[in-house]
Amino acid sequence: MAEQTQGAVALSAVIADAATGVALALQGGGDPYALSRILRQDDPLAPAAVRVLGADALAPYALEHRAAPGGADDEAVVRQTLAAYPPGADASAVSAWSYRGLVEASHAYLPVGDQPWPRPPKAGSDWIGTDPWPKLAHRVSQLAALALPGLAADLADQLAARTDDLARGFVRAVRRRDWLQAAGVGRWLARLPDVPPTLGLDAGLAFVRQMGGADPRVALHVVAARRFHGRGW
Repeated sequence: MAEQTQGAVALSAVIADAATGVALALQGGGDPYALSRILRQDDPLAPAAVRVLGADALAPYALEHRAAPGGADDEAVVRQTLAAYPPGADASAVSAWSYRGLVEASHAYLPVGDQPWPRPPKAGSDWIGTDPWPKLAHRVSQLAALALPGLAADLADQLAARTDDLARGFVRAVRRRDWLQAAGVGRWLARLPDVPPTLGLDAGLAFVRQMGGADPRVALHVVAARRFHGRGW
């Protein structure tokens, strides 16, 4: 049990460091970003950390002037992750979609090497129309990395029909001081059209960053909403 706890703590630290590196790159600070510099192939925790961050591990490559892809080293880290953590037949919708998002990001942001990237797996979306709004907000917050421009277009189209429900989920998360969920839902709202002006999304995201920004993943979501969608200033 002690070894499992130590492993979880170590993984959390690696994820936090990687999220901080991504956020810094999106803000335009530090050296040009390379995934293989913050998560090395020889680090046994790297695949798990990339799986948790999902497409966000490659987010700075959407900013051509801020990133210098690490070529074969980056490719190796991502391929190692895809091979180690594929969603099983009974995988949750979140697991399937997050894996799909990483595959899509690899297609979009990394060069094709000697082997082509795998095709994105199928992921069900019936839950978008049937989930009650609290559950919908929870799931969507876990898929915040897919709010990157150009990814998961079919998911975004369907979520647009439930913008009001996501707005309710954002407010609920803020009131509950669940900053990670609020940041994730707010990031998706930043991408979606027709967000109710009465929500005050920009001020809300800025407040979430102020209150929860000590969590690197909260900071990453708010920085991404600002950088890619111009919301949360």
